Amino acid sequence: MHPDIDETVIEALVRDFYGKVRADDDLGPIFDSKIEDWEPHLRTMMDFWSSVTLMTGRFKGNPMMKHRLLRDVEPAHFDRWLSLFGESARNVASPGAAAVFIACAERIAGSFKLGMFGVPGLGPMAFPPGGPAQTN
Repeated sequence: MHPDIDETVIEALVRDFYGKVRADDDLGPIFDSKIEDWEPHLRTMMDFWSSVTLMTGRFKGNPMMKHRLLRDVEPAHFDRWLSLFGESARNVASPGAAAVFIACAERIAGSFKLGMFGVPGLGPMAFPPGGPAQTN
């Protein structure tokens, strides 16, 4: 996606971002209540961002379903998440690479907000048990 994005930048972004999250008064308690051992989570997030930005395919999982199980998350938390993520992206990546990371994060946050909270008046997207249908 961008020549300045590599595994080193991804690791720096993930570590910087989650350091900010853990110190944040709003997001820190939410994450700390779900994550006991941070290093595996950070590695998973590195795999996720590697898959998103470098198309490595290392990430395996269903992040939407995991996030839909979180009952203490509100739409405004995604705005805070994006703000911190943008700060970290600009701190560790070149301007062009940061723009790629931020654009991806905005799409992801928008999808999660839609999947978790839905359209006002209509509610969240309904998934059958086990998650959204897989298409071939």
